[in-house]
Amino acid sequence: MLPPKVYTFLCACFAAMGATLYGYDLGVISYVLVAPDFVKTINTDDENYIGFIVSSMLLGAFFGSIPASLIADKFSRRMAITVAGGVFIIGGILQTAAMNKETVFAGRFFAGLGIGMLGVLAPLYQSEIAHPSKRGMLTATFQFFLGIGAIVAGWIAYGVQQTHPNDPIAWRLPLGFQMAPAVPLLLLSFLLPESPRWLMIKGREEEALRTLARLHARGNENDAFVRGEFLTMREKVGEEAAQNQSWSLIFGDRTNLRKVLYGIILQFSVQMTGVSAIQYYAATVYKSVGFSQSTALLINSLNNINALFGELACILLVDRVGRRFPLIAGNLLAGSCFAVATALAKQFAPGGSGGTRGQGIGFVSVLFVYNFAFSACIGPLSWVYPVEIFNTAVRGKATALTCMAAWISNFMIGQVSPKAWENLGWKYYLVFTVCGFTNALTFYVLFPETKGRTLEEMDKYFRETHWFVPGAKVAPISATQREEQLAKEGEHADQILPSHDIEKSLHAGDYHHHESI
Repeated sequence: MLPPKVYTFLCACFAAMGATLYGYDLGVISYVLVAPDFVKTINTDDENYIGFIVSSMLLGAFFGSIPASLIADKFSRRMAITVAGGVFIIGGILQTAAMNKETVFAGRFFAGLGIGMLGVLAPLYQSEIAHPSKRGMLTATFQFFLGIGAIVAGWIAYGVQQTHPNDPIAWRLPLGFQMAPAVPLLLLSFLLPESPRWLMIKGREEEALRTLARLHARGNENDAFVRGEFLTMREKVGEEAAQNQSWSLIFGDRTNLRKVLYGIILQFSVQMTGVSAIQYYAATVYKSVGFSQSTALLINSLNNINALFGELACILLVDRVGRRFPLIAGNLLAGSCFAVATALAKQFAPGGSGGTRGQGIGFVSVLFVYNFAFSACIGPLSWVYPVEIFNTAVRGKATALTCMAAWISNFMIGQVSPKAWENLGWKYYLVFTVCGFTNALTFYVLFPETKGRTLEEMDKYFRETHWFVPGAKVAPISATQREEQLAKEGEHADQILPSHDIEKSLHAGDYHHHESI
């Protein structure tokens, strides 16, 4: 039998296939937009409409977030993942078979619905099955699989455009291939263990204990760590069960509202580093500094590989270095990179020096540095941090709200970037330069470190941590400290089932029927 942490990691990787769909859609669209047969099929040169085709996926993701949370809370995390996989496949079919721009738009929107659902569900599920010491690693796999999707999309699209540049296959094959990762999500999600925290909040204690043991102790329900974790989880869920489980628990509670605000700030900040503008419009970006369209697409494909190494670095290091330092350092480096890129891009603009081959290569090089920093420090943590700071009672709904911020800010960038480059040119990069530095300042001031802490202690931790974090003087903990404490508590627990207190709090299983939508 696999070691517990390996088993939970593999479960997290399966859920993270939802990110592959997102990364693939992010990566493929820049190639599709310039395919001659696709241009002929959509039959429009309206920049606004082209921008809307790009960003309609994100609009769909925005509208998919809340339904995902409601399905996950009512029917389980696994069921919601299955539904999301099915919705995405509908969108993939529409895009692949499209004969006009309206069908392309509809397909992108439906694919976006599925992606929006999975953007909520995958990190939600990953955080709820993880050991406290490995939660960052597990949740960071979401961005890693996003990177894999972008790489696969880039090389498939680049390859067919080299061999069949003017044929329909140049864009239909890449769009069709995106459905492959959705098939196992649709058909095999039932093989995953259910979230023990969802089972607990539904009053299914014995199943929650069995699942915890399966995830964290090779099925041994008497394992000290499992027993300590179970007791802590049950105590916290008992507190939450006594509250009114409606949206008012988010908007009527200052601590929950503060955490939602942090999640929204973080997701908006990600887009303001410029990552999506570069990803969506790679051909425009690299052509502007002297490269041909073919070379520009090749550069983008190589940069996707570069990003994957950054994402791997995050997976390996995030539970050692934490969340706060990478967010601050990564944004400082991002702002610095765009400052250099702006100066180089200016040389190629009308009125500039005309730009040299060396300056073009320098521009590409600095964007490679930026992309590595983003992938190692910013992108993965935008999924890790928000989902781990909420309690079980509101995690689904609150995560949906923070994901909606990710999609709407991404939509904004996708929609305005074509016009911004048309009207502002190189000056558009100044926005990302400034935002990199202001992001770093925001994280330094507001965001406390969450490394190693259990999900059940986050409410107390945020209540006791002053909003001005540098002055809060909160003692850091090691990645394994909480696990050791839970094991000690479990060693002294004589009996952990049944719990009459939580059964009473859950009103004999009727608790979830009183949730307010």
